[in-house]
Amino acid sequence: MLKAQLYYIYDPMCSWCWGYAPTWHKLQKELKPHVDIIYGLGGLAKDCNVIMPTEMQDFLQQTWRKISQQLGTQFNFDFWQHCKPRRSTYPACRAVIVARAFGKEQAMLTAIQHAYYLLAKNPSDIDTLLELAVEIGLDGDVFLQQINCQQVNDALKNEITKMRDLPINGFPSLVLVKDNSFNTIAIDYKDWRKSYELILSKI
Repeated sequence: MLKAQLYYIYDPMCSWCWGYAPTWHKLQKELKPHVDIIYGLGGLAKDCNVIMPTEMQDFLQQTWRKISQQLGTQFNFDFWQHCKPRRSTYPACRAVIVARAFGKEQAMLTAIQHAYYLLAKNPSDIDTLLELAVEIGLDGDVFLQQINCQQVNDALKNEITKMRDLPINGFPSLVLVKDNSFNTIAIDYKDWRKSYELILSKI
């Protein structure tokens, strides 16, 4: 009998995904015996080399403060002084796809989140992503070749289309697939047990 599948739809530069990370890690660990967990990239923002408008920078900083207040999540606001923020998460998404081929998707996701939110580095920059790829054990030359190739770009576009066809309301989202039935699973950012019990009741 096939296991049910649980899709975790995210973007590596999504601040709410960063806020959800501790709860998600607990939920994922508890669910492993019961469902097949599939990570899916939703893609927040397309490639862009333009500096983010001040209004957008202010909005995102307010979002960080809101998440920190609600969840106790740590953020390093030095990012906004030390980096040139761009509304561009697709490079980070492509980095995840390259890492996935080597069984290192979750390692790359964690590295990107830590670099962005704790170390004030910019994952919109290829130099940052290359540094992280080497840190998690990937070959730098191979990484650069693959992240810039058309095949990886096409794979990202196809994945974004597939994930956005699921019943999601932004990122992060959880979707349970059982017997060709798609169920949106409500996320509790503080308590993994609520989603856990809901998922078990549906499989």
